[in-house]
Amino acid sequence: MRKLLITLTTFLFINLVHAQADNTKFIPSGKPFMTLFTNYHSTFIKNSNYNAFELQRAYFGYAVNFSEKFSGKVSVDVGNPGVGKYQMTANFKNAYIQYRADKLTAKFGLLGLTQFELQEQLWGGRYLFKSFQDEYKFGHSADLGISASYKFNDYFNADVAITNGEGYKSLETDSIFKYSVGLTVSPIKGLDVRAYYDYIGNPTAQQSIAIYAGYKKDKFYIASEYNKQLNHSRNKGEDLSGVSLYSSYKFKKFRLFGRFDQLNSAILTDSLISWNSANDGQAIIAGIEFEPVKGFKFSPNYQAWIPANNSAIKSSIYLSCEIKF
Repeated sequence: MRKLLITLTTFLFINLVHAQADNTKFIPSGKPFMTLFTNYHSTFIKNSNYNAFELQRAYFGYAVNFSEKFSGKVSVDVGNPGVGKYQMTANFKNAYIQYRADKLTAKFGLLGLTQFELQEQLWGGRYLFKSFQDEYKFGHSADLGISASYKFNDYFNADVAITNGEGYKSLETDSIFKYSVGLTVSPIKGLDVRAYYDYIGNPTAQQSIAIYAGYKKDKFYIASEYNKQLNHSRNKGEDLSGVSLYSSYKFKKFRLFGRFDQLNSAILTDSLISWNSANDGQAIIAGIEFEPVKGFKFSPNYQAWIPANNSAIKSSIYLSCEIKF
């Protein structure tokens, strides 16, 4: 981490000096930002229920524009690690330099990935529930590496990335890289179709395939995605697959939304045998969202998990909030 920060700081300084020398009219600028996800929920399983207030996640950071083409971003992610004795831990989520000129965008450092970025943007409810690939561990939202995207025209965009493959919480555990490529086609206004593939190997290769289609017009959107991962976590024959469907309609003072997920696991030699049956199932999410002022959203919503192994259904009533500036 120390070497990374020294490298990034040097790179930032060199480009800042260069940008100022080349463009004396440009005035560098930056601003801090913060995002909080919090909720109150009541969960029912069989004849029991429990209630809780929860601070799910907090992001703190600073974004800066060094020149018309160079910018940078540093952010810290504070959240529940899900393991160990700590309730909250902090990790660097982003620490990168970005170059954008004409149709090319390139990033280097600890950067946000494009694997499910388009899906997450259209879903628009990260504070409610993660997008499919993020929720079920098909990939990471950020990682250390380099990425580039090129917009050929209004109809076609391509992106590639080479990253550590371990995510932003485990920056360097081996010398194996993850290679990713994505293609996005927009044949008509409002319609995006995306195909994505990634590969990380040695000795057993994990491969991910995702197909997405989303349509947005005025206050309405609808989207679907299919995801397949071979050799999940590089465990031979342990595959994951699933679909996600989501839609929303925005009225004058609120929006209605709904979503359905289905996650399946199988052993390669026998599609009827599940290696992950305890986590297979279906998710249902529906609710209403209000945004009384810019930067503050809250949503009463219902979330259900229906296990595939016929165990008890988990139903929850949430009051979810996002605070952002």
